Amino acid sequence: MTRFIHDQFAKDYLEELLKSYGKVEAPSRVAGEVREIDVLFSPSIPQNPNLQTLGLLGSFADNTAILEPYRNPASKEEICDCLLKLLELRGALQREANRNKTPIQELANPKLWILTPTASTTLLAGFGATQKADWLPGVHFLPEYLRAAIVAIHQLPRIQETLWLRILGRGTTQKQAIDELETLPSNNPFRRATLELLYNLQKSLVISQTPEADDKVLIMRLTPYYQQDREQAIQEGRQEGRQEGIQEGRQEGRQEGRQEGRQEGRQEAQRQLVENLLRVRFGSLDAQLSGIIEPLLALPPEEFTPLLVNLSREELINRFGR
Repeated sequence: MTRFIHDQFAKDYLEELLKSYGKVEAPSRVAGEVREIDVLFSPSIPQNPNLQTLGLLGSFADNTAILEPYRNPASKEEICDCLLKLLELRGALQREANRNKTPIQELANPKLWILTPTASTTLLAGFGATQKADWLPGVHFLPEYLRAAIVAIHQLPRIQETLWLRILGRGTTQKQAIDELETLPSNNPFRRATLELLYNLQKSLVISQTPEADDKVLIMRLTPYYQQDREQAIQEGRQEGRQEGIQEGRQEGRQEGRQEGRQEGRQEAQRQLVENLLRVRFGSLDAQLSGIIEPLLALPPEEFTPLLVNLSREELINRFGR
């Protein structure tokens, strides 16, 4: 099931964003029936002002945080399981504090943040979850002593402060967040790392050959970005090659190598684009589909992409088959 692919992406993604600010364990085991916390974050310093870069996610990480992301809407049973993890971890911390005859430090007392793409009013009411005036919409706090909240990602406002959480949403919410991610400055510390993780997610979904409807939309959405990113990488390599050539005085070799590298990189990126789109549409590449790749590559991307998205298998084979 692709849910496990998304689960791994969410853990890797949260670890990538938070690792500069403290210790990240993904997963982290707790006592009891060998339960695993998806992501356990312990800040290196309390109230780190640099965490503001991550907006709302950074606010969650001010103190020790348990982060439980869900690809599908979290059920009441799953939320209860998250609460058990929290209570078991707190129990272990309390036992250690008793042995050492010291109170649990506020920084070490964990808070639970359940990240769910959607949450019904019935579910929220069932757990007594309420919103606070000094927090953004979409963050629903359970009764105070539980130190837990349900984050309904689809309810988060579409602002920069929530971007890094909305990447973990579904459908339109996630698509909009990816669009916003692309507009960030190229020197943003998390932009490139997040895009790389999204590209890896895309590859895993294609390989799975059983993408859900939302997954197919995500794959299609990321495909042109992947193409652009490859082109940018080629451009950066060309710039480096030019600089090296100037330094070494190898003008002719530099020019030839740059041209060849640019051409090969573009051809490889376009081939991968065509293969990915065919796999998403039809599940796998058999002999007939493999046979239409070269004719499709004779067209520019702006022409073959809509054909691959809109034409049926039979139409593609009839038009481009040899």
